[in-house]
Amino acid sequence: MRLIAISKLREAAACYPDVSNQIEDFYETIKKAQWKNLIDIQKTFSTAEAVGNFTVINIKGNSYRLILNINYKKQLIFFKYFLTHADYDKDKWKNDNHYQS
Repeated sequence: MRLIAISKLREAAACYPDVSNQIEDFYETIKKAQWKNLIDIQKTFSTAEAVGNFTVINIKGNSYRLILNINYKKQLIFFKYFLTHADYDKDKWKNDNHYQS
């Protein structure tokens, strides 16, 4: 899989230095992945879930949420949001044009 854009993910996570190792581990993992569906992702990230058109992955013991838009056919992952659990629960990210419930 190819992540679009790792630089934006790193920038969003830079405010939270306690998670930098997990972000880099995530990036290394997805570069090797060839996921075909959500079930494949859950084999690697058991907490991954589909929410609307996005895939949400818990990072660092559910302290943070990584929100992605995934095109399995093209093997592309589009970074959308990196949020604390509290910010995720506010649901503002659901105002994104690509989100549909």
